[in-house]
Amino acid sequence: MGGRPVRVCARPAHTSAGVVYTRFHEGIDIKPLERSSDDEPLDLVTAAAAGRVVHVNDVPRHSNYGRYVAIEHQWDGCPYYSLYAHLNSATVTVGQDVAQGDPLGRLGYTGVGIDRRRAHVHFEVNLILSQDFDHRYPTVYPADTNQHGLYNGMNLAGMDVGRLLVAAHKTPGLTIPAFLASEEVAFKAQVPATDKFVLAKLYPWMVHGGGAGDAAGAKSWEISFTSSGLPVRIEPRKEAVSQAVITSVTPSKFPLVYVTKGYVTGTSKSPTLTPSGRSFLRLVSGEF
Repeated sequence: MGGRPVRVCARPAHTSAGVVYTRFHEGIDIKPLERSSDDEPLDLVTAAAAGRVVHVNDVPRHSNYGRYVAIEHQWDGCPYYSLYAHLNSATVTVGQDVAQGDPLGRLGYTGVGIDRRRAHVHFEVNLILSQDFDHRYPTVYPADTNQHGLYNGMNLAGMDVGRLLVAAHKTPGLTIPAFLASEEVAFKAQVPATDKFVLAKLYPWMVHGGGAGDAAGAKSWEISFTSSGLPVRIEPRKEAVSQAVITSVTPSKFPLVYVTKGYVTGTSKSPTLTPSGRSFLRLVSGEF
Protein backbone atom coordinates (compact mmCIF):
# COMPACT_ATOMS: atom_id res chain seq x y z
CA MET A 1 0.00 0.00 0.00
CA GLY A 2 3.05 2.25 -0.14
CA GLY A 3 2.58 3.49 3.42
CA ARG A 4 -0.88 4.88 2.75
CA PRO A 5 -3.40 4.96 5.62
CA VAL A 6 -5.91 2.16 5.13
CA ARG A 7 -9.35 1.82 6.66
CA VAL A 8 -11.33 -1.45 6.67
CA CYS A 9 -14.95 -0.50 7.12
CA ALA A 10 -17.32 -2.12 9.57
CA ARG A 11 -20.59 -0.90 11.06
CA PRO A 12 -21.55 -1.56 14.68
CA ALA A 13 -25.03 -2.98 15.32
CA HIS A 14 -26.41 -2.98 18.85
CA THR A 15 -28.31 -6.17 19.63
CA SER A 16 -29.64 -7.88 22.75
CA ALA A 17 -26.58 -10.15 22.55
CA GLY A 18 -24.17 -7.22 22.43
CA VAL A 19 -22.48 -5.20 19.72
CA VAL A 20 -21.67 -6.95 16.45
CA TYR A 21 -19.54 -5.31 13.79
CA THR A 22 -21.04 -6.01 10.38
CA ARG A 23 -19.12 -5.42 7.18
CA PHE A 24 -21.08 -3.21 4.81
CA HIS A 25 -18.47 -3.51 2.14
CA GLU A 26 -15.57 -5.89 1.69
CA GLY A 27 -13.09 -3.41 0.31
CA ILE A 28 -10.51 -1.17 1.93
CA ASP A 29 -10.41 2.62 1.87
CA ILE A 30 -7.02 4.18 1.14
CA LYS A 31 -6.51 7.81 2.05
CA PRO A 32 -4.42 10.26 0.03
CA LEU A 33 -0.81 11.04 0.90
CA GLU A 34 -0.67 14.23 -1.14
CA ARG A 35 -2.98 17.23 -1.14
CA SER A 36 -2.79 20.61 -2.83
CA SER A 37 -2.68 23.92 -0.95
CA ASP A 38 -6.49 24.04 -1.11
CA ASP A 39 -6.71 20.45 0.28
CA GLU A 40 -7.57 18.68 -2.98
CA PRO A 41 -6.18 15.09 -3.16
CA LEU A 42 -3.43 14.68 -5.73
CA ASP A 43 -2.55 10.96 -5.60
CA LEU A 44 -2.67 8.81 -8.71
CA VAL A 45 -4.57 5.53 -8.43
CA THR A 46 -2.74 2.66 -10.13
CA ALA A 47 -3.60 -0.89 -11.19
CA ALA A 48 -3.00 -3.50 -8.49
CA ALA A 49 -2.07 -6.09 -11.12
CA ALA A 50 -1.97 -6.58 -14.88
CA GLY A 51 -5.34 -6.95 -16.55
CA ARG A 52 -7.89 -5.50 -18.95
CA VAL A 53 -10.19 -2.57 -18.21
CA VAL A 54 -13.77 -3.85 -18.49
CA HIS A 55 -15.75 -0.91 -17.12
CA VAL A 56 -15.33 2.80 -16.56
CA ASN A 57 -18.18 4.69 -14.92
CA ASP A 58 -17.35 8.29 -15.77
CA VAL A 59 -20.66 9.75 -14.54
CA PRO A 60 -20.44 9.92 -10.73
CA ARG A 61 -24.21 10.20 -10.16
CA HIS A 62 -24.74 6.82 -11.84
CA SER A 63 -23.34 4.94 -8.84
CA ASN A 64 -22.87 5.14 -5.08
CA TYR A 65 -19.24 4.35 -5.98
CA GLY A 66 -19.08 7.62 -7.89
CA ARG A 67 -16.56 7.51 -10.71
CA TYR A 68 -15.02 4.02 -10.76
CA VAL A 69 -12.92 1.62 -12.83
CA ALA A 70 -13.12 -2.18 -12.94
CA ILE A 71 -10.30 -4.39 -14.23
CA GLU A 72 -10.54 -8.07 -15.14
CA HIS A 73 -7.58 -10.24 -14.17
CA GLN A 74 -7.08 -13.80 -15.40
CA TRP A 75 -5.33 -15.66 -12.60
CA ASP A 76 -4.82 -19.40 -13.09
CA GLY A 77 -7.48 -19.35 -15.80
CA CYS A 78 -10.19 -17.75 -13.64
CA PRO A 79 -11.58 -14.20 -13.84
CA TYR A 80 -11.24 -11.84 -10.89
CA TYR A 81 -12.13 -8.16 -10.80
CA SER A 82 -10.41 -5.31 -9.02
CA LEU A 83 -12.45 -2.16 -8.54
CA TYR A 84 -11.30 1.40 -7.78
CA ALA A 85 -14.03 3.79 -6.63
CA HIS A 86 -14.62 7.47 -5.75
CA LEU A 87 -12.12 8.68 -8.37
CA ASN A 88 -11.82 12.35 -9.24
CA SER A 89 -10.92 11.39 -12.80
CA ALA A 90 -10.39 8.26 -14.88
CA THR A 91 -7.70 8.10 -17.57
CA VAL A 92 -8.30 4.61 -19.00
CA THR A 93 -10.86 3.24 -21.45
CA VAL A 94 -12.77 -0.03 -21.73
CA GLY A 95 -10.73 -2.70 -23.51
CA GLN A 96 -7.39 -1.15 -22.55
CA ASP A 97 -4.71 -3.52 -21.27
CA VAL A 98 -2.89 -2.29 -18.18
CA ALA A 99 0.22 -3.45 -16.36
CA GLN A 100 0.69 -3.47 -12.62
CA GLY A 101 1.29 0.10 -11.51
CA ASP A 102 -0.22 1.77 -14.57
CA PRO A 103 -2.24 4.89 -13.68
CA LEU A 104 -6.01 4.57 -13.82
CA GLY A 105 -6.99 8.04 -12.67
CA ARG A 106 -6.75 10.38 -9.74
CA LEU A 107 -7.99 9.82 -6.20
CA GLY A 108 -11.10 11.80 -5.32
CA TYR A 109 -14.37 11.94 -3.42
CA THR A 110 -17.14 11.24 -5.90
CA GLY A 111 -20.06 9.11 -4.76
CA VAL A 112 -22.63 9.10 -1.99
CA GLY A 113 -21.54 10.37 1.43
CA ILE A 114 -18.00 11.34 0.39
CA ASP A 115 -16.58 14.85 0.79
CA ARG A 116 -13.15 16.37 0.31
CA ARG A 117 -12.17 15.72 3.92
CA ARG A 118 -13.02 12.01 3.52
CA ALA A 119 -11.38 11.61 0.10
CA HIS A 120 -10.12 8.07 -0.52
CA VAL A 121 -10.01 5.29 -3.08
CA HIS A 122 -12.22 2.33 -2.28
CA PHE A 123 -10.47 -0.85 -3.48
CA GLU A 124 -12.05 -4.29 -3.94
CA VAL A 125 -11.16 -7.71 -5.34
CA ASN A 126 -14.23 -9.58 -6.55
CA LEU A 127 -15.71 -12.71 -8.05
CA ILE A 128 -18.46 -12.30 -10.63
CA LEU A 129 -21.81 -13.96 -9.91
CA SER A 130 -23.71 -13.96 -13.22
CA GLN A 131 -23.05 -13.47 -16.91
CA ASP A 132 -26.71 -12.60 -17.49
CA PHE A 133 -27.03 -9.74 -15.04
CA ASP A 134 -28.09 -7.35 -17.82
CA HIS A 135 -31.13 -9.53 -18.52
CA ARG A 136 -31.99 -9.98 -14.86
CA TYR A 137 -31.81 -6.33 -13.83
CA PRO A 138 -34.99 -5.06 -15.54
CA THR A 139 -37.06 -7.86 -14.01
CA VAL A 140 -35.96 -6.90 -10.50
CA TYR A 141 -35.68 -3.13 -10.94
CA PRO A 142 -38.09 -2.25 -13.76
CA ALA A 143 -38.01 1.48 -12.97
CA ASP A 144 -34.22 1.76 -13.11
CA THR A 145 -31.56 1.51 -15.81
CA ASN A 146 -28.46 -0.58 -15.25
CA GLN A 147 -25.64 1.77 -16.20
CA HIS A 148 -22.85 -0.70 -15.48
CA GLY A 149 -23.60 -3.92 -17.36
CA LEU A 150 -22.08 -6.98 -15.72
CA TYR A 151 -19.86 -4.81 -13.53
CA ASN A 152 -22.64 -3.46 -11.36
CA GLY A 153 -21.67 -3.82 -7.69
CA MET A 154 -24.64 -6.14 -7.12
CA ASN A 155 -23.07 -8.66 -9.52
CA LEU A 156 -19.61 -8.55 -7.95
CA ALA A 157 -18.94 -10.44 -4.72
CA GLY A 158 -16.09 -8.86 -2.78
CA MET A 159 -13.64 -10.82 -0.70
CA ASP A 160 -12.02 -9.57 2.51
CA VAL A 161 -9.24 -7.81 0.64
CA GLY A 162 -7.62 -6.50 3.81
CA ARG A 163 -7.12 -10.02 5.10
CA LEU A 164 -6.04 -11.11 1.61
CA LEU A 165 -3.29 -8.50 1.46
CA VAL A 166 -2.01 -9.37 4.93
CA ALA A 167 -2.06 -13.11 4.13
CA ALA A 168 -0.30 -12.58 0.78
CA HIS A 169 2.39 -10.52 2.52
CA LYS A 170 3.00 -13.34 4.98
CA THR A 171 2.83 -16.08 2.32
CA PRO A 172 4.27 -14.96 -1.03
CA GLY A 173 2.67 -16.86 -3.90
CA LEU A 174 -0.59 -17.37 -2.01
CA THR A 175 -3.44 -18.05 -4.44
CA ILE A 176 -6.98 -16.76 -4.04
CA PRO A 177 -8.45 -20.30 -3.88
CA ALA A 178 -6.03 -21.14 -1.07
CA PHE A 179 -6.90 -17.94 0.76
CA LEU A 180 -10.66 -18.42 0.39
CA ALA A 181 -10.38 -22.01 1.64
CA SER A 182 -9.54 -20.54 5.04
CA GLU A 183 -12.54 -18.20 5.19
CA GLU A 184 -15.29 -19.03 7.66
CA VAL A 185 -18.61 -20.27 6.28
CA ALA A 186 -21.65 -18.44 7.68
CA PHE A 187 -24.43 -20.24 5.82
CA LYS A 188 -25.14 -22.78 3.11
CA ALA A 189 -27.90 -22.78 0.53
CA GLN A 190 -29.09 -25.26 -2.09
CA VAL A 191 -30.10 -23.80 -5.46
CA PRO A 192 -31.51 -25.29 -8.67
CA ALA A 193 -28.98 -26.29 -11.32
CA THR A 194 -29.69 -24.04 -14.29
CA ASP A 195 -27.75 -23.33 -17.47
CA LYS A 196 -27.19 -19.81 -16.14
CA PHE A 197 -25.28 -21.03 -13.06
CA VAL A 198 -21.70 -20.02 -13.82
CA LEU A 199 -19.72 -20.39 -10.60
CA ALA A 200 -18.71 -23.99 -11.39
CA LYS A 201 -17.59 -22.97 -14.90
CA LEU A 202 -15.73 -19.80 -13.99
CA TYR A 203 -14.23 -21.03 -10.71
CA PRO A 204 -13.77 -24.81 -10.98
CA TRP A 205 -11.56 -24.78 -7.85
CA MET A 206 -14.76 -24.04 -5.92
CA VAL A 207 -16.30 -27.42 -6.79
CA HIS A 208 -15.99 -30.13 -4.13
CA GLY A 209 -17.71 -33.37 -3.21
CA GLY A 210 -17.96 -34.98 -6.63
CA GLY A 211 -16.04 -35.83 -9.77
CA ALA A 212 -16.45 -34.14 -13.12
CA GLY A 213 -19.30 -36.50 -13.99
CA ASP A 214 -21.18 -35.70 -10.79
CA ALA A 215 -20.75 -31.98 -11.39
CA ALA A 216 -21.96 -32.26 -14.99
CA GLY A 217 -25.07 -34.16 -13.92
CA ALA A 218 -25.89 -32.02 -10.88
CA LYS A 219 -29.60 -31.34 -10.39
CA SER A 220 -28.85 -28.75 -7.72
CA TRP A 221 -25.88 -27.11 -6.02
CA GLU A 222 -25.13 -26.51 -2.37
CA ILE A 223 -23.18 -23.28 -1.98
CA SER A 224 -21.19 -22.20 1.08
CA PHE A 225 -21.11 -18.46 1.74
CA THR A 226 -19.13 -16.22 4.06
CA SER A 227 -20.95 -13.71 6.25
CA SER A 228 -20.59 -11.13 3.47
CA GLY A 229 -22.32 -13.38 0.91
CA LEU A 230 -19.13 -14.45 -0.88
CA PRO A 231 -19.38 -17.98 -2.32
CA VAL A 232 -16.33 -20.07 -1.40
CA ARG A 233 -17.39 -23.68 -2.02
CA ILE A 234 -19.96 -25.45 -4.19
CA GLU A 235 -21.03 -29.09 -4.11
CA PRO A 236 -23.11 -30.90 -6.74
CA ARG A 237 -26.28 -32.56 -5.52
CA LYS A 238 -28.30 -35.30 -7.21
CA GLU A 239 -31.62 -34.20 -5.72
CA ALA A 240 -33.48 -31.36 -7.41
CA VAL A 241 -34.94 -28.32 -5.66
CA SER A 242 -37.56 -26.02 -7.15
CA GLN A 243 -36.18 -22.91 -5.49
CA ALA A 244 -33.32 -21.82 -3.26
CA VAL A 245 -33.41 -23.06 0.33
CA ILE A 246 -31.12 -22.58 3.32
CA THR A 247 -29.55 -25.88 4.33
CA SER A 248 -27.52 -24.74 7.36
CA VAL A 249 -26.15 -21.76 9.22
CA THR A 250 -23.21 -21.47 11.58
CA PRO A 251 -24.60 -20.89 15.10
CA SER A 252 -24.16 -17.33 16.35
CA LYS A 253 -25.20 -15.50 19.50
CA PHE A 254 -26.23 -12.62 17.27
CA PRO A 255 -29.41 -12.46 15.14
CA LEU A 256 -28.73 -14.17 11.81
CA VAL A 257 -29.53 -11.08 9.74
CA TYR A 258 -26.42 -9.40 11.18
CA VAL A 259 -24.04 -12.23 10.32
CA THR A 260 -25.43 -13.16 6.86
CA LYS A 261 -25.57 -9.70 5.21
CA GLY A 262 -29.30 -9.71 5.84
CA TYR A 263 -29.90 -12.75 3.64
CA VAL A 264 -31.01 -15.16 6.41
CA THR A 265 -33.33 -14.81 9.39
CA GLY A 266 -34.89 -17.13 11.96
CA THR A 267 -32.81 -19.34 14.21
CA SER A 268 -29.82 -21.59 13.57
CA LYS A 269 -32.16 -24.59 13.91
CA SER A 270 -34.81 -23.11 11.62
CA PRO A 271 -33.24 -20.54 9.28
CA THR A 272 -35.20 -18.92 6.46
CA LEU A 273 -34.32 -16.64 3.59
CA THR A 274 -35.23 -12.98 3.71
CA PRO A 275 -36.62 -11.35 0.52
CA SER A 276 -33.15 -9.97 -0.24
CA GLY A 277 -31.70 -13.43 0.35
CA ARG A 278 -34.13 -15.00 -2.12
CA SER A 279 -33.31 -12.32 -4.70
CA PHE A 280 -29.58 -12.80 -4.17
CA LEU A 281 -29.76 -16.58 -4.61
CA ARG A 282 -31.86 -16.24 -7.75
CA LEU A 283 -29.04 -14.11 -9.14
CA VAL A 284 -26.36 -16.62 -8.14
CA SER A 285 -28.26 -19.64 -9.48
CA GLY A 286 -29.46 -17.97 -12.67
CA GLU A 287 -33.04 -18.71 -11.70
CA PHE A 288 -34.69 -15.80 -13.50
